[in-house]
Amino acid sequence: MPHNLLAFDTSTETLSVALAWRDGGGARLLEHTGEGGRASSAALIPAAMDLLRQAGLPLTRLDAIVFGQGPGSFTGLRTACAVAQGLAWGAGLPLVPVETTLALAEVARQRTGAVQVLALLDARMDEVYRAAYRFDGLLWHRLGPIAVARPEALEIPPGFVLAGNVFDAYGERLPAGGTRVAALPTAAALLRLAPALIAAGAAVPPEQALPLYIRDKVAHTTQERLASRTSAPAAPTP
Repeated sequence: MPHNLLAFDTSTETLSVALAWRDGGGARLLEHTGEGGRASSAALIPAAMDLLRQAGLPLTRLDAIVFGQGPGSFTGLRTACAVAQGLAWGAGLPLVPVETTLALAEVARQRTGAVQVLALLDARMDEVYRAAYRFDGLLWHRLGPIAVARPEALEIPPGFVLAGNVFDAYGERLPAGGTRVAALPTAAALLRLAPALIAAGAAVPPEQALPLYIRDKVAHTTQERLASRTSAPAAPTP
């Protein structure tokens, strides 16, 4: 089972990076938290390299790199995937893409002991990402697809804990029910999830690791939107 793992998540407005490794003293962990969003594109690599420097661990001694693949901020997801691919290609490492909603479920389990979690991430545009998970004592299992919905349209499964970053913005619009745990996906949660995921075959070569977008249409580039406008037929003349 891998011992040396670097993980990071840039899916929200918070940058989270963590390094787990083993030395003569046993298991070690270093973490970094900083500003996410657009700032993460400049801050992620220096933060990761600084953790490796503190640990005295070269990149090539890692067993894998773990990253939050989404859903979340489109810019953040592209940043995390691009950095993970670049580092992995250079060092010959596999990647472990992990759902950010799964990381939320793991944060809730660690804090509260919850084994049934409805993970909720702010999707902006007056909507939230949602995914339900159940923990069997060894592995998490997602119950149905990850979806996006308006806050008032959510269904809260009985007995589930709600975990995420939506309560300040949408708390009064969410249906009643369930304990609420304010949380963000963290790199430390990714590290806790990674060994079981790797054992289950989730590690992939860099070229197969991709961001997880739930809103494909919103992910269009500026060029695609401009091309769409240019190719649109002219309005008929009265």
